[in-house]
Amino acid sequence: MTEQAETFADQILGFTLPDRSARGRAVRLEGLLDEVLSAHDYPAPITLLLAEALVLGALMGGLLKGDNAQLTMQAQTENGPVNLLVCDFRNGQMRGYVDFDADMLAELGANPSLFALFGKGYLAITFETDKGRRYQGIVPLEGASLAEACENYFVQSEQVPTLLRVAVRNTGGKCRAGGILLQHLPEGEEGRERLHVKLDDPDWEHVETLGSTISHDELSDSALSMEAIVWRLFHEEDEIRVNKGLMLSKGCRCSIEHYEQVIARFPEEDQEAMKNDEGKIVVDCAFCSKEFILTA
Repeated sequence: MTEQAETFADQILGFTLPDRSARGRAVRLEGLLDEVLSAHDYPAPITLLLAEALVLGALMGGLLKGDNAQLTMQAQTENGPVNLLVCDFRNGQMRGYVDFDADMLAELGANPSLFALFGKGYLAITFETDKGRRYQGIVPLEGASLAEACENYFVQSEQVPTLLRVAVRNTGGKCRAGGILLQHLPEGEEGRERLHVKLDDPDWEHVETLGSTISHDELSDSALSMEAIVWRLFHEEDEIRVNKGLMLSKGCRCSIEHYEQVIARFPEEDQEAMKNDEGKIVVDCAFCSKEFILTA
């Protein structure tokens, strides 16, 4: 592996440091961000927030195995301008949406903090395996960024030491974002002591220290490949194993057929109440900002 290696945007890069019992994921989002963000005319603070969430969703979703496995990240509050943030990842397809109070947001200024946006909120992360098993962790929405809140999730809910770094750049009407995830892996077979109970393990301290040196400009620089970033951080290690993962794309799962199946579950009287004056049911998809018109 050399710093001249290339990787395309909107693709997950996986890597492991076998001598340090660590794994990582790296990603930079470009076209995917354009597609997701174009569905709504978000103000700058919400654009940056959703871009960060999509990077985190890609990094954490990149840990999943199986075509039907899914990750959903949801942040919610009752007293902040952001009522709901949600994004999900399934087999490389991603979508995201933010519901917010525009008037409350306007009072916060140009660069509101995470606490200003959410107040006392919570973060829920749900992993669904391809075998239908569902695991969810809910933690307070604390920290200076969504990345810090997700680190807290892994420590509190998964007991896995994790480092997350995300950078978002919004210039000239184009939003570009990148991020890196590092984790200490469990050690050995079942029954042995796991690495997560040794938070001061020297191998993890070494990996965490190096990972923390990554800069905002490096992560968001489209001219710098993600392989180059991994090489810069860990080129002194004896071995770095790198593999290119899934390509990422916008993937809203809405369709006429899907909504017809959903509506069909309601009693007939409820379906009648949903109809407009023309006798049709109109469903808005919050993710892609499209309307689907269902006949009776």
